[in-house]
Amino acid sequence: MDSITPPSGTGPAVETLAAGGARTVTADEQPRFSARETVLTMAGVLMVMLLASLDQTIVSTAMPRIIAELQGFDRYTWVSTAYLLASTVMVPIYGKLSDLVGRKPIFLFGVVVFLLGSALSGAAQSMNQLIAFRAFQGLGAGALLPIAMAIVGDLFTPRERGKWQGLTGAIWGLSSIIGPTLGGWITQNTSWRWVFYVNLPIGILALLVLIFLMPALRGKNRQVSIDYLGAVLLVLGALPLLLGFSLAGNQYDWLSPQIIGLLAGAVVFLAAFLLYEARLERRQGQPIIEPGLFKNSIFTVSTIVTVIFGMGLFGSVFFIPLFVQGVVGTTATNSGLILTPLMLTSVVGSIFSGQLVSRIGKYKWIAITGMAISVVGSYLLTRLDVHSTNTDVLVAMLVLGLGMGFGMSLYTLVVQNAMPVHKIGQATSALVFFRQIGATVGLAAMGSIMTSAYQPAFDQALPAAVKQLVPARFLSAFNNPEILLSDSARQQLQQAAAAFGPQGQRLLATILEAVKTGLAQGIHNVFVLSFGLMVVALVAVFFLKEIKLRDRRRPQSQEADQGQEAAAPEAGELVGLI
Repeated sequence: MDSITPPSGTGPAVETLAAGGARTVTADEQPRFSARETVLTMAGVLMVMLLASLDQTIVSTAMPRIIAELQGFDRYTWVSTAYLLASTVMVPIYGKLSDLVGRKPIFLFGVVVFLLGSALSGAAQSMNQLIAFRAFQGLGAGALLPIAMAIVGDLFTPRERGKWQGLTGAIWGLSSIIGPTLGGWITQNTSWRWVFYVNLPIGILALLVLIFLMPALRGKNRQVSIDYLGAVLLVLGALPLLLGFSLAGNQYDWLSPQIIGLLAGAVVFLAAFLLYEARLERRQGQPIIEPGLFKNSIFTVSTIVTVIFGMGLFGSVFFIPLFVQGVVGTTATNSGLILTPLMLTSVVGSIFSGQLVSRIGKYKWIAITGMAISVVGSYLLTRLDVHSTNTDVLVAMLVLGLGMGFGMSLYTLVVQNAMPVHKIGQATSALVFFRQIGATVGLAAMGSIMTSAYQPAFDQALPAAVKQLVPARFLSAFNNPEILLSDSARQQLQQAAAAFGPQGQRLLATILEAVKTGLAQGIHNVFVLSFGLMVVALVAVFFLKEIKLRDRRRPQSQEADQGQEAAAPEAGELVGLI
């Protein structure tokens, strides 16, 4: 879509629409922000994003100290699960509200709730209190990432957004590198409570910057109609869905009544949500997630790629530290440090791809290249086995991290470029929401695959002579491969092996080698699934239509949706779809 922008303060601009008509757009419809507003707003936004991204890595490092003091080992996973569930279900709601009432109030509300939740979490006196306060903190965190991305879309033209989106992606990669070290230092030198309190001074500074210097970023003359029922249905559908996939294979079997009940309830409420949203859209209402978004081919393909990419990427990345520590045998004070090479190349890839997009104004071949690199990285992971070395894992991580950096923020830019200004918030948040759903589902599926593959591989790797000599009661201690990660458990097994006489330690070494083989096979199956998902995502990227990144902002009052034009191209344009 070509357009002509008059100098500021001059007469109307004439914008040529794809249908061939023309209409008048006044100059004051185009959002304009001073350099001071832009720079200081982005400084505040980046500080908030750094806080949100650091939170998970810092807290996970401090968890051993927390559960020791609060005596909640049986509930330790819920400290993170409650946070993730609350933040995920709120993402699309905040995105839509930001389109209606403006980015600033929703973003500030999220920051305030996040900081209040941080203070409450630091003051928690029991494990149950900590879980509840973390869920409250997650309610605020759900506004931070999607609104921050939408703010980038408001402040900059699509051509300018590339380098800023690349920078925001680099923030998340950087936090994964420094988070474990910072969390360990805080826990060792102060109280674990400071992993939460540390958010307050930086957060308050960012809050003051945003309150006084951030523009409103709100569309003009928009009728505000909040979809309360849609929000309730979405929460009632997404929460049991995420909860079901989080618990399946861990606390409950996949076919247990608890998991079936949760997933069935999710299907019912999500179906009701979709039907209600479609009905509301037909009546010209303001649904939380407009079904019409999927008429936009660019949004649909980007969502599909993001979901599949999230499933494959986050699932495989989660199991790399387990492979390094359990199979390769590398000791690490914190498993997060093992991923440092992957995160470093992801930072490089994110910044480089963002700069490249801004320079050339095109994205499709960059998306294809990044996904192809991810496929190669995933393939290298599938080649890892019980004989692999740290160098083998390092090479695979470096390649996978580079591809991860390319795709970390690119699809947000692609979707924002295809959407009118008044839909940027909900489109961006919907993309984040579906990506988190994909990551949760992928992680649950891969965890089940690893668990189911471990025991048969362990039994097959165990020599028949050992099975005859060692009682089944002793072998049952090896039903869980986590035995490879616990020094205390190994010491107990060495003491127990002494009962078998001089050959006891040899028997134990043989059994542990079989455990490594079983774990390697289980993780190998995970990596194979990840590789297959990456290949599917690569194929899907070829269906992503190229729309040149605009050099200026689309007027806020524009009703023509470039994305919908993309969904129904002229016959001659079909060749350009692939």
